[in-house]
Amino acid sequence: MTTILIGSLLIGITLGLLGSGGSAITVPILVYLVGHGAKESIAESMAIVGLISIAAAIPYANAKQIDWRSVAYFGLPGMLGTFVGAWLGGLAAEALQLVVFGSVLLAAAFIMFHRSKGSGATQRTPDEQVHRAPIWQVGLEGIVVGTVTGFVGVGGGFLIVPALVILGKLPMRLAIGTSLVIIVINATVGFAKYEHFLLAHEMTVNWQTIMVFTSIGVIGSIIGRKINARMNQRVLRTVFAGFLVLLGGFVIFNEGSKLVSAKAHTVTEINFKSTTDADFRISQQGI
Repeated sequence: MTTILIGSLLIGITLGLLGSGGSAITVPILVYLVGHGAKESIAESMAIVGLISIAAAIPYANAKQIDWRSVAYFGLPGMLGTFVGAWLGGLAAEALQLVVFGSVLLAAAFIMFHRSKGSGATQRTPDEQVHRAPIWQVGLEGIVVGTVTGFVGVGGGFLIVPALVILGKLPMRLAIGTSLVIIVINATVGFAKYEHFLLAHEMTVNWQTIMVFTSIGVIGSIIGRKINARMNQRVLRTVFAGFLVLLGGFVIFNEGSKLVSAKAHTVTEINFKSTTDADFRISQQGI
C-alpha cells in the first residue's frame, strides 16, 4: 500500500513539474504492483492521468499559461488518433502493447535527454508574434501523438510539449499548461473507447483504484508545480529521462520474453501437429 501511495504521488509530481510523464509511471505501477491486467491498467491510467491533468491545468489557466489555439489545432485532431489507437490496442496482445509502451518510454527518454542538452526555448509572452508551423503539420502531429496515446495508454505529454515548443513556438511553461489540457482531451477519448471494449468482454476498471491514485496525484501535481518554479528543470528532466530508460528497458525485457516464449510455444505446437499428422498418414498407408 505504501508503494502505491508513493507511486501515485510521483505521478502527480511529474505531471505538475514537467507537464508529462505521469502515464510512464502509472501503467507499470498498475500492472506490476497492483496486479491489474494490461488493458485494464491502460484504461485506468487514462482516467487517472486525465483527472490529475484537470487539477494540474487549473493554475496554468488562472495564470493565462494555456494557448487555446494550440489546443484546438493540436488537441482536436488528436482525438481521432486516440480513438484509432485505442481500437488497435483492444485488438493487440497485452504483451505486445507493453513492449510498445516500453519502446515509447525509451523514445521519451531520448527526447528529454535531447532537450536537456539543448540551449532551451527562449521565453516569450503569449501575445508575441512568432512564426509557427502550418496548421496541417500541427494537426498531423496531434493525430500521431493521439494514436500513441490510445494504443499504449500514455498521456503523450513528453511528445506534446516538444511539439508545442518546436511547431507552435511556445515558451516552455506555456507549452506545459497547454499540454495538460490536450492530455485531458486525449485521455477522455481513450478511456471511453477502452471502457467500451472492457465492458464488451465482461471486464471493467477499478474505480476505487482510480480515485485513490487521482486524489493523491492531485496533491503531487501541486507539489510538482511549486518545484517547477524553483528547481533547475534541465537537471530534473535528465534524471527523469534516466529513470525512463531503466523502466522502459525493464518492461521491454519482461514482456518481450513473454512474446518470445509464446512464439516458441506456438512453433512447437505447429511442429508437433505436423509430425502427428504425418505419422497418422503413414500408419493409414501401412494399413
